[in-house]
Amino acid sequence: MSARMDVLLGAQWGDEGKGKVVDVIAPEYPVIARFQGGPNAGHTLIFEGRKHVLHTIPSGVFREGTLNLVGNGVVIDPIVLMKEIDGLKAAGVDVRDRLLISRRAHLILPTHRALDAASEAEKGKSKIGSTLKGIGPTYMDKTGRNGLRVGDLERNDLGERYGQLVRKHERLLANHENVPDHRAMEQEWMDAVARLRELRLVDSEHFLEDTLRSGQRVLAEGAQGTLLDIDFGTYPFVTSSSTISAGACTGLGVPPNRIGKVVGIFKAYCTRVGSGPFPTELHDALGEQIRQVGHEFGSTTGRARRCGWLDLPALRYAVTINGITELAMMKADVLAGMDQVMLCSAYRVDGRTTERMPYDITGGVEPVLEPMEGWPASTANDQLPAALERYIARIEAAVGVPVTLVSLGPDRAQTMLRDASVAQ
Repeated sequence: MSARMDVLLGAQWGDEGKGKVVDVIAPEYPVIARFQGGPNAGHTLIFEGRKHVLHTIPSGVFREGTLNLVGNGVVIDPIVLMKEIDGLKAAGVDVRDRLLISRRAHLILPTHRALDAASEAEKGKSKIGSTLKGIGPTYMDKTGRNGLRVGDLERNDLGERYGQLVRKHERLLANHENVPDHRAMEQEWMDAVARLRELRLVDSEHFLEDTLRSGQRVLAEGAQGTLLDIDFGTYPFVTSSSTISAGACTGLGVPPNRIGKVVGIFKAYCTRVGSGPFPTELHDALGEQIRQVGHEFGSTTGRARRCGWLDLPALRYAVTINGITELAMMKADVLAGMDQVMLCSAYRVDGRTTERMPYDITGGVEPVLEPMEGWPASTANDQLPAALERYIARIEAAVGVPVTLVSLGPDRAQTMLRDASVAQ
């Protein structure tokens, strides 16, 4: 009997804590599959007193017996991937029997990174906050139909294909000033490509079809978050791929009728890295307090994250766009100890109040804030503070789906599963 593929993704602007949730629930799934993004992602996992950050490899890699697939929708920097593999090996995790790479995944070249840096530098005040990992230019080559894919590493004319793409990039780089020296990275890239070729390369769409038909469950893992989606995010301050549940289908080659549940990950508050609109952002000491207590600094870039109150119109939008069936709330412990917390229940736009996310929230959007009682730090392993339960119930009533997991700390053990019902 065929199984379903469940989807786990971010319901805000990324950095929600997807890696921890995947790690917690990974034992339920024989296969974990990343469906989009690239080394701009940073999924942090903490267990047994050690911190691990993954950029390309799915977050189930620490679970013995779990296969981890990097899908066709992901863009791969061979240098970053090999450093990640070496770091895991140093931590006692040999990925060779746990890692699969889709032949259809596109490769990030040194010239892609140079193009990314040169383009962002010339934007000045209009910068979108790129991580400068070459993600955007790689996806541009993908849609431009001249990218280099993992499967091309097995071709006899790889050198010719590589050279043709590099020459195209060099013509583009000639139009920029202060261009990084991509040649300095070329040998390291070639060495990493040779190692990548030795990994288990698969036709991922066929692999997943066989897996599901055999009755084995698959978990599709997203990167970034819904509000950074190329179509439905806060454009143009978005990423270059489809971060929503529909992207799991195109990023893995799995049809929509195979999708089971969709789990949305969100923080008890909101954060954002880089430029772009953020209606509930706190520019005061309280915002800085949340940043410090929550250790809100990018796991990939180290940049300080902007912090603000939970945005219910944006979360409801994410639930709608993704067809989210259940939610996981992260970092409830960060807000513990406050006498009062706030929720954004609606927006005021051009003199009217709306609970829907408008086309553009860049300017003129005022959050309608609703006060809620704060809660103490939770010390029980099986019971949440009453005020936190009321906070969760308010969220469930607003978005129409249950919160089934609450994270009370960074370690995988600091996680509570809830048998929650939707408030009516």
